[in-house]
Amino acid sequence: MQMTVLVHNMHTSRMERHILDTRDPMPHANPTLRVGEFRGSSRSTLLWTNTATMEAWVAFRNLWARPIVVPFCFRRIGEGGHAQQSQHYAGTAFDVGQNLPAATRNQMRSLAISSRIWGHVDPAHLTPTWVHMDRRTFPPACSAGYPLQRRGSMGNYVCIVQDALNTVQNAGLNVDGLFGPITNAAVERFQADQRLAVDGIVGCNTWRALTSRAVGAGARGFMA
Repeated sequence: MQMTVLVHNMHTSRMERHILDTRDPMPHANPTLRVGEFRGSSRSTLLWTNTATMEAWVAFRNLWARPIVVPFCFRRIGEGGHAQQSQHYAGTAFDVGQNLPAATRNQMRSLAISSRIWGHVDPAHLTPTWVHMDRRTFPPACSAGYPLQRRGSMGNYVCIVQDALNTVQNAGLNVDGLFGPITNAAVERFQADQRLAVDGIVGCNTWRALTSRAVGAGARGFMA
């Protein structure tokens, strides 16, 4: 099955668009992660991530020096299954280690933390039967979650904005990771509808309003 994979190349400041099969390696991940593994349980044929996440995966996989089964990675926000500002919707998170004995899983978690490869690793009391690690972008607009987005922004978090607006108000946006005038106008319409400050900036209040309405709200129609 063919997939469209959008990658924010943080070295070139460009959005890459790759047409790949589920058996192909993810861009910038060498042969250590295939598109189908990254897609996981999502039914979408459109995926997104960034180079920082793929490079973190490669570095950690090489450090672990053994295959890593990836049961959960990417999801579209309309598919739900995670918290309102989950990094899975950004294509930056991996939930792994479910197949490992507890002692080995704890070793993996400890290595993920000590290596400082990832921006965030959940503590064991939050994820006792798996290891959650992600390469989120800082700083968040709220105390945790997604960074502020505005006109001129680029990347996988812009993809979430566009996807969420399409989910909650049928905005008809092209999900391309580029925050241009059309996306800006859609953000302002959403802010007006929600009686928020109409400034086109996706900060804390707009993120909260948008994600709370979008999570799980588009369970059908994720084949594009």
